[in-house]
Amino acid sequence: MQRIMLKGKLHQARVTHAELEYEGSCAIDMDLLDAAGILPFEQVEIYNIDNGERFATYAIAGERGSRIISVNGAAAHKASPGHRVIICAYVGLNDGEAQAHQPSLVYLDADNKIKGTGNGIPTQAA
Repeated sequence: MQRIMLKGKLHQARVTHAELEYEGSCAIDMDLLDAAGILPFEQVEIYNIDNGERFATYAIAGERGSRIISVNGAAAHKASPGHRVIICAYVGLNDGEAQAHQPSLVYLDADNKIKGTGNGIPTQAA
């Protein structure tokens, strides 16, 4: 059996561009992709904190150091510059791998600078 587990996450990234006429995808600064363990052309899920939209696309390399998050093609209808998004990649693991797995969590500030990293989320209290 395979379990789908969170592999990497960019938390509260700010959309810098929305390019309707660009070939579909999401351009992400390569420094941010590296930090989250996401590869160019890897499928990502994007969750828009500001309007509730959720959609799948794939990551493409954005200029290193640019802090770009560009939502392109049809997805540009689902996020606008300034929107806060969570960008997640997932991986299929067997039970043994899943038990030991730790995701790469990257927390960003309003300028898409890394303000922290981690590999776990505290238990949510009731």
